[in-house]
Amino acid sequence: MTNVIKTEPLTAAAFAPFGDVLQAEGAPDKIINQGYCGRFHDRAKMDFGPGGRAGISIFKAEPRALPYCLDLVERHPDGSQAFIPMSMDDWLVIVAGDDNGTPADFRAFLAAPGQAINFHRGIWHGVLTPLHAPGLFAVIDRIGATPNLEEARLDPPYVVQI
Repeated sequence: MTNVIKTEPLTAAAFAPFGDVLQAEGAPDKIINQGYCGRFHDRAKMDFGPGGRAGISIFKAEPRALPYCLDLVERHPDGSQAFIPMSMDDWLVIVAGDDNGTPADFRAFLAAPGQAINFHRGIWHGVLTPLHAPGLFAVIDRIGATPNLEEARLDPPYVVQI
């Protein structure tokens, strides 16, 4: 039997157990730059743990298609990880709860153009999954000397569908 995960829209309420949704929605918190810019202030709980610091990297990932075969998830025990698309395309965000060190209760979100996310520390998640080229993302995450990656292979894999 194939395990199927149906996508759902990415909303702040639905994603809250896993992290933060970053978007310019509603009224800005402040108007700055002589009235030409709305600031949506402090939207992510960034956490880099002891001995870590914030780093900004650029990821260029190959686009994937739906239905998507999910056979690998990962988590970062020492820090949060934010993904900010550098193009206005939708993309796939996959998360899971934790059952004694094993990923469980998978959910898949379809992020709309203009939505970014921040995974909280220790959250199981799928790899970066753009649905369109160029697959370019700014990633803000922990830079430090300790290992900050755990992977889990899924056998059998899951299929993510709309």
